[in-house]
Amino acid sequence: MTALNGIRGGKFIVVGRVGMDLSPTDRAQTEHATDMFVAMGGSSANIAAGLVKLGLNADLVTCVSDDAVGRYCLNQLDAYGVGRAHVRTIQGEERTSLAVYETRVEDHQSVIYRNNAADFQMSVEDVEAVDYTQFTALITAGTVFASDPSRTAAFRAFELAKKAGLPIIFDVDYRPYSWPSPEVAADVLSRAGALSDVIVGNDEEFGFMAGGMDKGRAKARDLARSTAEIVVYKMGQHGAVTYTATDEIPTGIYPAEAVKPTGAGDSFMAGFMAALAENRDLKTAILRGSACASIVVAKPGCAPAMPDVAQLDAFLTDHPGPTAGPTQ
Repeated sequence: MTALNGIRGGKFIVVGRVGMDLSPTDRAQTEHATDMFVAMGGSSANIAAGLVKLGLNADLVTCVSDDAVGRYCLNQLDAYGVGRAHVRTIQGEERTSLAVYETRVEDHQSVIYRNNAADFQMSVEDVEAVDYTQFTALITAGTVFASDPSRTAAFRAFELAKKAGLPIIFDVDYRPYSWPSPEVAADVLSRAGALSDVIVGNDEEFGFMAGGMDKGRAKARDLARSTAEIVVYKMGQHGAVTYTATDEIPTGIYPAEAVKPTGAGDSFMAGFMAALAENRDLKTAILRGSACASIVVAKPGCAPAMPDVAQLDAFLTDHPGPTAGPTQ
């Protein structure tokens, strides 16, 4: 697999948003909160932070607003060691995204402020300013394609990365509230998937792209046999099936006492990529990603909860092991 060569290089350019997360403390409901826990958020920024914590290099490409929230995000990127030379500060009415979500599973509520989002102002000029030869792989999440100019810029980044020989790793990450319509989302996300070398998504996302939940698994399998090298079809508590041109690899999850449902996908991606970068086999890499997801849902915050290598290894040593995974 040629994509693995780039992933093993361990230098990732990550395209997509950074934001601020606010969570009520003591597992309170938002409407009854008196204190908030603040942390860096945004799918792409979370993935980048997770990669760095696991010993790899990651730079982010996005835009933030010229205000206190934007500066908070820049400071957090610095604190996590994520490169931000390609994070542009913009002036105007656009604002850096804000997420208010609860550290609770029962009756969990998340409120995402994405109106006039700063990251959607990422331009073709922003992605063309990147020297892709300094990186070995590109990662992005689906939200980056939800609006222009970000959408056009992201497709241009794909083009430039491919020209430089970088594999494209794509987390479908469909968020309906970011898109003008389901029809636009299905078309654009399918186009992005067709250009990607590694695709990660859940059963609902693949079903959405395929035009029906009953067609999602076949969509994932077909992508692995046509344009992609690795396709991970996640099925929540049932585990995942990973497809390549010749194999179908079922894997389970590491059961954990979740305190929230958020951050699992970002942590999975970071752990999966880090394991592949360490030259681990595909099944082991998926399981290490699954372990990272379990670690994150068991702690408050998303980026702060991402494990480092020692924490991941300790979790795997102490845990009784993964479930059997889905049947074929």
